Amino acid sequence: MSTLVISVRLHDGRYHGVGDWPPAPARLFQALVAGAGLGGPLTSEAEEALRWLEARGDPVIAAPLAWRSRGVPFYMPNNDSDRVAGDPLRMAEICTATKVFNPYLFDPEVPLLYVWSLAGSTEDEQRSPAICRLAEQLYQLGRGIDMAWGWGEVLNGEEVEARLSGYPGRIYRPSAGQSRSTLACPMPKSLDSVEKRYQAFAGRFQIMGKGKAAKVVFRQPPRPRFRPVPYESPPASYLYALRKPTREAPFAAWPLARTSALVVRLRDGALERLCRVMPPARRGEIDRVLVGRKPDGTNDGPTADRVRILPLPSIGHPHADGEIRRVLVQVPPTCPIAAGDVDWAFSGLDVADAETGEVHAVLTPADGDGFARHYGIGDDLACRTWRTVTPAALPEVASRRRVDPARRAEDAKHGRERAAEQARAAVSIGQALRHAGVRGGVDAIRVQREPFEANGQRAESFAEGTRFAKERLWHVQITFGAKVLGPLVIGDGRFLGLGVMAPVSTTPGLHVLAVESGLVATPDPVTVARALRRAVMARVQEALGTVPLPTFFSGHDRGGSPARSERSSHVAFTFDPARSRLLIAAPHVLDRRYPTSEERDHLTVLDDVLENLVELRAGSAGRLVLRSDWLDLDADVLTAPSRTWESVAPYWVTRHAKKTEATEALSADLRAECRRRGLPEPVEVRPLEVRGVPSVGLVGRARLVFAVAVRGPILLGRTRYIGGGLFTGTGRMPRVSRVVNQQG
Repeated sequence: MSTLVISVRLHDGRYHGVGDWPPAPARLFQALVAGAGLGGPLTSEAEEALRWLEARGDPVIAAPLAWRSRGVPFYMPNNDSDRVAGDPLRMAEICTATKVFNPYLFDPEVPLLYVWSLAGSTEDEQRSPAICRLAEQLYQLGRGIDMAWGWGEVLNGEEVEARLSGYPGRIYRPSAGQSRSTLACPMPKSLDSVEKRYQAFAGRFQIMGKGKAAKVVFRQPPRPRFRPVPYESPPASYLYALRKPTREAPFAAWPLARTSALVVRLRDGALERLCRVMPPARRGEIDRVLVGRKPDGTNDGPTADRVRILPLPSIGHPHADGEIRRVLVQVPPTCPIAAGDVDWAFSGLDVADAETGEVHAVLTPADGDGFARHYGIGDDLACRTWRTVTPAALPEVASRRRVDPARRAEDAKHGRERAAEQARAAVSIGQALRHAGVRGGVDAIRVQREPFEANGQRAESFAEGTRFAKERLWHVQITFGAKVLGPLVIGDGRFLGLGVMAPVSTTPGLHVLAVESGLVATPDPVTVARALRRAVMARVQEALGTVPLPTFFSGHDRGGSPARSERSSHVAFTFDPARSRLLIAAPHVLDRRYPTSEERDHLTVLDDVLENLVELRAGSAGRLVLRSDWLDLDADVLTAPSRTWESVAPYWVTRHAKKTEATEALSADLRAECRRRGLPEPVEVRPLEVRGVPSVGLVGRARLVFAVAVRGPILLGRTRYIGGGLFTGTGRMPRVSRVVNQQG
């Protein structure tokens, strides 16, 4: 695959652009337009090439390491020359306007690189040389004082990878998840918007009125159109497999509870290799990035520069044994040791027994292994809920009280003490996330000693051979307010293989929106649910463009008639008035089945359009302010197992039985509806309210009693898709670990 590379060098090691580093692709695009138009209007060749470039997507950016300088004040005239009669010799008297510049400083010998991948089409072959010629006309980048020059090249994939791997700076790539930096990138019609701004700029001052009433009016030129794109500078990642030192080289499993011992052996082996081949003067650097301290034992340097060694236990299948067969090594972009040198140090390492010297395994490169996807490693694998595979080491304040095994009965902890311990641990998670560089809101935290995986290990079993007391180790589950990309590692032991987290492999389909304000006193559940349905359908249609709205969202087939099927075919919208929240349930949730592949695609769209839904205009129910909420399936009254369920919203009978009393008709219809929806038939149906509604039919409320505990959500009846037929469990809820809402 060929690539277009535009290189830019600034004359001075300074960049005065406001707000972004590296310089955004939009700035480069504007600089190319300015250079092409320096001699007059754009030529047809230049215009066609720029329109081609604006549609090429988001480039990879390589930029030298830069830092903000201290502010330098500049004093300039304040546009009040009338006070000095326009005398240039007296301008110093009115130099009262002050601007402070904080340019980025960097090595001017290291050029900026912008890399676009090309498909190899005929148009690519025609336009890319024209862009290279435009790059040679570039004369500035950023502000007018940032003088620069550039050049373009068309290289093959191997040449680009070699150039990027040896680049003395940071590589920034477009990100699908959250990012600390967002850069403006060209998009179709960007060139038109730049030309409109240029034309409007010439006429930004206009004289309005005549004579003494005339005045100068300033008109703000329209802003150019660019697309904000999140960019990340990801670490260089190398995946290795533990293989036995035999001809067949099968996997060599390492015990899960000895995670830290494996990390220490690999770390020390790589340290020894690097110290053997590198100059003695670099021993301090090697110790700092691998061990985190100087040879004399003192701490040194930021943790962001350290190499991270992550053992990846076998997960992703019910029968996975949880032992370690793969190791991921990540080298941050600011690491002073080249990523290629770190890869060489780990590749082929022997994992030997400390006493006998017998080689247990050999660390072998595992390129192309898709196993890392189980740990959320991939641009399309962002997830909201994560849980630990190896426990997190939390601060001392989060330690549990140790109970002497000989005095278990006398020193047993009561429920209040356990809850307090879990609350302290949950609060410490916020600090652990900040140390790990994870930003953003946290909806819920759950802590426990037991593993979340069936073949996992209890938290205290990982303490042997480490500097952490077993009381500091906790298994953690975190639900974030927005999706987070992996790998995710938290806690004080994150450089020793502890605190490794994996995304929760659950099927989406139940969304909860809490109503923070704006709700009237007694809203009609159906009115609120209908308003939510209209809002969601409008957002989905906007996301799909001209594609017809699928039945999954609308509940209507292509001809416009209501979808009729015994199996649920579209999402249900409902309102829980007692807890002031809205719920959106997918068809497979209602029918207690697995979603189809088509439903999974629709669920992805639904997840995206609900991410920023913060306001709902629900007519007479009010103007609602919403926020995404988290639902504990094992504890919430709408989902937790219960034998007794009671109506929250009116139940509309689906088929009115003739020649029978209203209560009997309601009971018979509820029993039939339970069978249709995959629920066991209730042993008792107790009507609580029954009434006839003109043009509607029989409506009522009831209590259902099952022989066994049944999980929710339960939505039944003719209006179950638009707010009716919602039931809540009234049985005793099981005890769960404390859940804490906080901001990370």
